[in-house]
Amino acid sequence: MKHEARFWKPGEYKKAQCLLCAHTCVIPEDKTGICSVRKNEDGTLVSLIYAACSSVAVDPVEKKPLYHFFPGSRVLSFGSVGCNFKCEHCQNYDISTAQVSESDLQDILPKEAVSLAKQYGCRGLAWTYNEPTIWHEYCFDTAKLAKQEGLYTSYVTNGYITEEPLNELAPYLDAMNIDVKAFTEKFYETVCKARLEPVLLTCERAYHLGIHIELTYLVIPGLNDAEKEINEFCSWVVHKLGPEVPVHFSRFHPDYKTVKIPATPLKTLKQCYDIATRHGLLFVYVGNVPHGDYENTICPQCKHTVIERHGFQTVICGLKDGKCMFCGRVILKK
Repeated sequence: MKHEARFWKPGEYKKAQCLLCAHTCVIPEDKTGICSVRKNEDGTLVSLIYAACSSVAVDPVEKKPLYHFFPGSRVLSFGSVGCNFKCEHCQNYDISTAQVSESDLQDILPKEAVSLAKQYGCRGLAWTYNEPTIWHEYCFDTAKLAKQEGLYTSYVTNGYITEEPLNELAPYLDAMNIDVKAFTEKFYETVCKARLEPVLLTCERAYHLGIHIELTYLVIPGLNDAEKEINEFCSWVVHKLGPEVPVHFSRFHPDYKTVKIPATPLKTLKQCYDIATRHGLLFVYVGNVPHGDYENTICPQCKHTVIERHGFQTVICGLKDGKCMFCGRVILKK
């Protein structure tokens, strides 16, 4: 479904400049931007995917992953097609690289999305699977309705949104899991065809806007797993966001254009965990690995386990009103 885009400006010769993400594409007439879903039609920028869904599923919120946000709740998740990154290791490349004209998409209008969430007993909505930033008009309209109905809202995102649309969205967006895919510009340029700095700015802006954020760092052998890089990433989190922000180090599995790279060794992931804790990060998790203590939430003050996780099954065993039952320390701020 087409819809006039937000955050763009007209240019010479009927060109249109998109201002939604940090690429700020200048798009000639009858062409699309990098994301492939925002098109210049006769000098006007339109979204080709308003309400167009490729994927809809009821998920545990821990799958996003969000571990400190309504733990144990179910969230209705929506995805469309397209992406403003070109990651060589994308695990959802079948939809992120898909063209609108070649995709089997189902239109679910904002009111219908909210109704479905309530129908399936979900506490909230998530925009995920592909990049929600490029779906801004639909996400924004749906999030406003969701908040009116008492539902929470969340993004799983690469963090490439620019400041003005993030400010518009912030009053209606409760949580973001932001992928920090590496901590070097070289990785972003060669692997993602993007830049690191805008992602870090989004993390900082979202944090200061009061959006609950958690960070995911997918650890890829030989590409972003150097000890120096992990140290620099953890130091940035502590100094720019604070030690309370949850960080998920996730295990890489070969996919798409990176099938020759082996899965991340558990030793590497544990090393990342140790580096993060040495920097003072209080809530560090390891994902995509066999069950273990690295996915449980431990109270930093008294060291009791307050949330146990086994895969996506969650048992709240030491929390009351978001505080540790053993010592009273605040664990969940929402």
